[in-house]
Amino acid sequence: MKKTAVTGILISVLFLFGAGFLFAEDDIQKHPSCKYCGMDRKQFAHSRIFINYDDGTTMGTCSLHCAAIDLAIHIDKTPKMIQAGDYSEKALIDAEKAQWVIGGSKMGVMTKRAKWAFGKKEDAEKFIKENGGGIATFDQAMKAAYEDIYDDTKMIRERRKMRKMQHNK
Repeated sequence: MKKTAVTGILISVLFLFGAGFLFAEDDIQKHPSCKYCGMDRKQFAHSRIFINYDDGTTMGTCSLHCAAIDLAIHIDKTPKMIQAGDYSEKALIDAEKAQWVIGGSKMGVMTKRAKWAFGKKEDAEKFIKENGGGIATFDQAMKAAYEDIYDDTKMIRERRKMRKMQHNK
């Protein structure tokens, strides 16, 4: 009898774990590429953002940079939940509860000044020890994303122009 109960619990735990994994990947299936830059969100799972709006719509972006653009464009929509890809685990975490690291030597996604989310404070601290940067809240990371948009957009345009010129040679 005990063996059956333990087996049942084990199967339930494995099912829930599997369902959680599939649910975590669901955002990438819904939004495989970023609407704003075209980047593959699975490839950038460590920096992706998934926004659930209160009207039932969702948006998946490759980065906080592109999420900031979406939030600015859709000023009349209220985000119900914003999730970010955990830099270490690549799983979605609550962006507002995450430990954010701003800056450091590691180049960000769509930005010069990186903004990474971590589910565990010790992972964020380890990253800072290895790459620099500083701990921040979600609000501070969003503010930094908006402050950086002009310079980042200029950088992206220049890179794309250079790639186009090299391609045409």
